[in-house]
Amino acid sequence: MELKGSCHCEKVRFTVKSHTPNPVISICRKTDGGGGYAINIMGVYKTLKVTGEQHLRYAKTYQAIRDKASGELCGNIRYFCGECGCHLYAYDRKYADYVYPLASSIDTALPPVDPVTETYHIKIEDKAKWVVLPDGAEHVFDDYPDVSLEDWHIKNKQLVE
Repeated sequence: MELKGSCHCEKVRFTVKSHTPNPVISICRKTDGGGGYAINIMGVYKTLKVTGEQHLRYAKTYQAIRDKASGELCGNIRYFCGECGCHLYAYDRKYADYVYPLASSIDTALPPVDPVTETYHIKIEDKAKWVVLPDGAEHVFDDYPDVSLEDWHIKNKQLVE
């Protein structure tokens, strides 16, 4: 499925193909969205096409600190629009075949998921106190889950061409 995305000011636009378009994993509130949570989708990196790339200068990227005690950085490099500051996607060389757009940057209608039975709520140990999980949430993890985005889509027969 081809996904189209953009920042708020629309100076940066992108397309990417995804066989895993369901937004099912919510993560890291401070480094990905600054809100209660952020949701990433997985796209195929070699299909990523960006227009307005001049607004994605290196100074508009961020690598989170995975471990504050050691200063170890997270592998994800997060890309932001240099004009409006919108977080667009993340890329990690460790998973070089994929790119991870923020669901909120996608303009294409995405397949719906049930927040109780299908959504994986991860990094719960870091969630804001005011964030309330849906009653009966089935997949809750203090850290990262035992399943990847791709594995979830395979298990739930949700892979898309």
